[in-house]
Amino acid sequence: MKKDKRLLNIALPKGRLGERVLDIFERSGKGIGTLDKDDRKLIFENEAAGVRFFWIKPSDVTVYVERGAADIGIAGSDVIAEHEPDVYELLDLGIGVCRMCVATTESNAKNAVRSEVITVATKYPETARRYYHSLGYDID
Repeated sequence: MKKDKRLLNIALPKGRLGERVLDIFERSGKGIGTLDKDDRKLIFENEAAGVRFFWIKPSDVTVYVERGAADIGIAGSDVIAEHEPDVYELLDLGIGVCRMCVATTESNAKNAVRSEVITVATKYPETARRYYHSLGYDID
C-alpha cells in the first residue's frame, strides 16, 4: 500500500525575491534544482523533501495563503502592507529591501492645500491613502 504523503505548499513571488528564497531552500536541501526562467511552469515539486512551490505574482502570494491554497508564502512587506491580509507574519527573512518615495513638482508641494483632494498615481493605493491621511490629506 502506497503512503499518501502530503506536501507543504509554499507560495513564492516571481522575480528577484522569489529567486533569493529559492536559493535559501536549495541550500537547505528543500529546493527544486535549477529554475528555467523561460519555463512557463508555475508549480514545482520536490516530493523527497516534501515541498511544492507555487511560482506566482508577488501580489498573489498573500491571497494564496489567506485562502488556504498555500500553507506558507514569502511576500514583501510592501505587499503585506498594501493588502493587509488575514495571515500571520512568522519571520522577517531580511533579504528584501523596500522603499516608497513621493515625488512631485516644487510648485505642487508649495501649493498643496489639506482641504483639497489631491491626485496620486501609485501601485499601492491603500498604502498611499493611509500615508496621506496621516498627514491630513484626502487623495484620489
